[in-house]
Amino acid sequence: MAARGGYRAEDDYDYLFKVVLIGDSGVGKSNLLTRFTKNEFCLESKSTIGVEFATRSLQVDGKVVKAQIWDTAGQERYRAITSAYYRGAVGVLLVYDVTRRTTFDNVERWLKELRDHTDPSVIVMLIGNKSDLRHLVAVSTEDGKEFAEAESLYFMETSALDATNVDNAFSEVLTQLYQIVRRKTVDAAEDGSAAPSKGEKINMKDDVSALKRIGCCSN
Repeated sequence: MAARGGYRAEDDYDYLFKVVLIGDSGVGKSNLLTRFTKNEFCLESKSTIGVEFATRSLQVDGKVVKAQIWDTAGQERYRAITSAYYRGAVGVLLVYDVTRRTTFDNVERWLKELRDHTDPSVIVMLIGNKSDLRHLVAVSTEDGKEFAEAESLYFMETSALDATNVDNAFSEVLTQLYQIVRRKTVDAAEDGSAAPSKGEKINMKDDVSALKRIGCCSN
């Protein structure tokens, strides 16, 4: 899959997907976002206040798929923005820090909140970030995979610092979203209903039983 560069004209895409980053404060959500959208990393990054977002486009099967990626503060005092933050999201990266066990223990709570505010068809990728700090690891790869499999999530370990698997994680989510839309387009052509139009922002409302989200991704 070839990458298409950062910010682009609003109409220069075939599909637009809203993807959100969730997880405890300090797990590296903002650095994952900047690494994917700008190929940058800031060691002095501060906690996100409120909500930030950036975009990047990729080519999938010759189509331009644009991701609108939202990053929110992990602190409790910002939870009031929850419903608005999740609205329209079709992809989610649920992030924990592999060096801090509490951030992994809190994944279950984040997943419950996510499922309370999104459509069941949303694509969720569980991310174990900071994999470069292997000497400090408190959450094993096996623990992450086991949880992802139990909850039917994709799973990948990443490092925003050295860029390991960052593109792969976002690209996998976007590719799966594109495949859903492509299947819907084929189904629409077969039954004569309207298919998604070029440049349309996609919201997943139908079931995605054809796509089982069982730990598809290795670290």
